[in-house]
Amino acid sequence: MKNPNISPQEAPKAPTVRRLVVLPFRKSLEISFQSIRVRFLRSLITTMSLVLAVSFLSFINVSNDIANGFLAAGDPGLRQALIRSGYDLAPEDTRADTSPKQQWLVFLSLLVCVVGIVNAQLMAVTERFREIGTMKCLGALDRFVLRLFLLEAGMQGLAGAGIGALAGGIFAIINSLIRFGAVTLTHLSWGDFFASALMSTGTGCLLSLIGVLYPAMVAARMQPVEAMRAEQ
Repeated sequence: MKNPNISPQEAPKAPTVRRLVVLPFRKSLEISFQSIRVRFLRSLITTMSLVLAVSFLSFINVSNDIANGFLAAGDPGLRQALIRSGYDLAPEDTRADTSPKQQWLVFLSLLVCVVGIVNAQLMAVTERFREIGTMKCLGALDRFVLRLFLLEAGMQGLAGAGIGALAGGIFAIINSLIRFGAVTLTHLSWGDFFASALMSTGTGCLLSLIGVLYPAMVAARMQPVEAMRAEQ
């Protein structure tokens, strides 16, 4: 029973619940990097699919940059060399664009890459049931688990897409040197080359994040008891 002699100001206050301690972003980055190191082979396999898809995209883009450099030179001989090599150029065309066939091939390669990333990340979530459950039992919030998976995907995506973009661009230059000779280096715009490589890298990073989004949400919404009870 309440004591009627105690005023509301003198009544004892209910204990306040302290806010959960949120780990800093740097610590999340360290945990994500350590997780990639522990699962290096699986991460490498996942990254290789991204490397191949992005390298193909970069190869197509840089090849078109080289062809556009030839067309910008206004040399009829270079234009005929492009036509003989398979470019479908009309007399009024001033730029070489990606053909519909190439666009479909790029789209399919990127789609297969995303499906592979989703599958690999879902398997990674299954393998990490107990780890996720332990983190949640220790007070990890859903957004913390989501952040870990997104950081891992971001690091893998940046590494894989960067390597793929650089490799695809180099292969495109080598292929052009074999087909057209040293004139390739004369008419290649290095600004366009790096822009294409940067665009391919950004596309790869975006695909990596898209591929991990659903598995990360599954991991973040997992109940601690169910995760700890899962058989490995």
